[in-house]
Amino acid sequence: MSKLLLGLLWAFAAIVVIFVVSLPINLQTHLIAGAVILALMMAMKLFRPEGTWRLVALALGTAIVMRYVYWRTTSTLPPVGQLENFIPGLLLYLAEMYSVFMLALSLFIVAKPLPSRPPMPMAEEDLPHVDVFIPTYNEEAVLLADTIAAARAMDYPPERLTVWLLDDGGTVQKRNADNVVAAEQAEERHVELQKLCADLGARYLTRERNEHAKAGNLNNGLAHSSAALIAVFDADHAPARSFLRETVGYFSEDPRLFLVQTPHFFLNPDPLEKNLRTFEKMPSENEMFYGIIQRGLDKWNASFFCGSAAVLRREALEETNGFSGVSITEDCETAVELHSRGWNSVYVDKPLIAGLQPATFASFIGQRSRWAQGMMQILRFRFPPLKRGLSLPQRLCYMSSTLFWLFPFPRTVFLFAPLFYLFFDLEIFTASGGEFLAYTLSYMVVNLMMQNYLYGSFRWPWISELYEYIQSVHLLPAVVSVMLNPRKPTFKVTAKDESIASNRLSELSRPFFVIFAVLLIGVAVTAWRVYAEPWKADVTLVVGGWNLLNLIMAGCALGVVAERRERAATRRVKINRRCQFGEEGNWLPATIEDVSVNGCRVQVHGKGITGMIESGRASVRFAPLSGGDPAILPLDIMNSEKSGEAVAIGCRYVRSLPEHHRYVADLLFANADQWSQFQSSRRRNPGVLMGTLWFLRLALFQTSRGLVYLFRGMRSAREQKGRAVSGART
Repeated sequence: MSKLLLGLLWAFAAIVVIFVVSLPINLQTHLIAGAVILALMMAMKLFRPEGTWRLVALALGTAIVMRYVYWRTTSTLPPVGQLENFIPGLLLYLAEMYSVFMLALSLFIVAKPLPSRPPMPMAEEDLPHVDVFIPTYNEEAVLLADTIAAARAMDYPPERLTVWLLDDGGTVQKRNADNVVAAEQAEERHVELQKLCADLGARYLTRERNEHAKAGNLNNGLAHSSAALIAVFDADHAPARSFLRETVGYFSEDPRLFLVQTPHFFLNPDPLEKNLRTFEKMPSENEMFYGIIQRGLDKWNASFFCGSAAVLRREALEETNGFSGVSITEDCETAVELHSRGWNSVYVDKPLIAGLQPATFASFIGQRSRWAQGMMQILRFRFPPLKRGLSLPQRLCYMSSTLFWLFPFPRTVFLFAPLFYLFFDLEIFTASGGEFLAYTLSYMVVNLMMQNYLYGSFRWPWISELYEYIQSVHLLPAVVSVMLNPRKPTFKVTAKDESIASNRLSELSRPFFVIFAVLLIGVAVTAWRVYAEPWKADVTLVVGGWNLLNLIMAGCALGVVAERRERAATRRVKINRRCQFGEEGNWLPATIEDVSVNGCRVQVHGKGITGMIESGRASVRFAPLSGGDPAILPLDIMNSEKSGEAVAIGCRYVRSLPEHHRYVADLLFANADQWSQFQSSRRRNPGVLMGTLWFLRLALFQTSRGLVYLFRGMRSAREQKGRAVSGART
């Protein structure tokens, strides 16, 4: 009976789709059909948001999208003979078709993603040997020490675990560089990291020359190691104790498995989250990829290597002579090659590492430029759609992953298209204002509904558009450059452990203010044209509304590039861990409330705390999760405040001995459940309507904040110029 009902539902959905798409071009009929479908989608979202009903709702939404495409293709393109209208009109049409095509790929991938995989435990005697690779180039020793300590503390037989620090900042080439200062720095780093590895029980490895960037560094590690499995962690990605226990078991189930990938969880906000203050309230950008898209890719055996937080099989890597290094995104390129050779991948949807992401807007854009250029190189040199050995679903999945990075082109077209009409009176859309509004508005609302169905609590309305806009301004030239010269881009390490000492505008902010000003002029032109050309008011108002929507997005972006002061590199993670606070012979009962990479907050009970606070030094004693003797971690007391019967004390770690790094790793990185809990606390679905209202409020406030930063900067520049002139006269 259930199969019959399912068949009837699919038949009904197919009939509705065909009926809606093939309706005659009639505005009233379209509005009625669109309203009915929207009502059905909203009802299904409210009462039956999952399973078959979710697929039926997506099918109904697809009908409206296809209807829009049919109308755009057959009724709205300007005549070819009017090139001044046809060329920009065609560019807009192609940008829209790109968006529809990417939506279709998204539906294929994530309409019904795999549920989270169950763990695959292994008997102790069957656990394989694992080499842990931590590639590094210019990261600080303290950051590396925490990562090494966390890797060494993983719950795994120590005789089957070898941690390697692969140092590309201390190569023979760099130590013998012509630049004496750089050579001395490389030599000092070489000596310092060798000692660090010896103290923490890791192995240090460098090489002769810096060739093929990260891929070459990893391949050098392969050449000097021998374990069956390779775990890769970026220098700022520290694993939880359970990382290997929750990943290596899958390799025993499938001899053709080359990869187990896990999510990247970040302790600090990216520039958008930091400057808009959404880090604790809204899911991070990466959660849509790791929480939904990777599970969708996993369904089609197309989950790919993301450069870190993964375990790979040596046998598979040896088949391709190691990690691929043709592109600057060696991770995805390696996965394409191994998938095409019949190897399989698995995605484990549980954050098992904690790392850092770029804190400044400039570093963020630098990182995304590398990703975009690398994906374009893969598209150029590997071309997944025609890659021999890939299945059809894998081809579609890799098409989605690579073609996504073309978004700067359509995003730029959508931004400036209404200005063609407002400023130059170009008719790039041959339709009345009513038709334009009805078809486009229904398409946009349905698109938002479908995005909400697909990503729900993992991505709020309009946030994807904001991320794409803030990247497009600087990614567009980067993507164009790699298209013109595919071999030009080189691998550049992204700075992540940064801090901002004062409120300021990003050095990359100027184009955003110029674009905002142009769009604002467009609003004024809209008002003037409605007054001066009332017979065109319907079209002018609709196009002006489009420009106003772009202005709202551009205004919100001003808040993104208005960088807030943030001295700490990472946010604090809430924990609740019993401890003792004080010094030898004078321990007071306490609780560690939260921790970060640099310090912690301790709630201390009992008398005698005043003297410790005045001295500015103390220690915290706690039981490590790995067992053994109590850990004693020295602290500098930074601040204190009365909290009921207790005193809340803010402390900074003093890492004077190697074991202190292990204690910090035990506090911050050992327990992966705290990261899952933090992510869950941010995941809620505000819905399309409430999410849109929330975004409008956010954009209004951030626009004003960005303008305030601009005026302050201009005033400060004038004052500095005045002082300089005054000094010159003196």
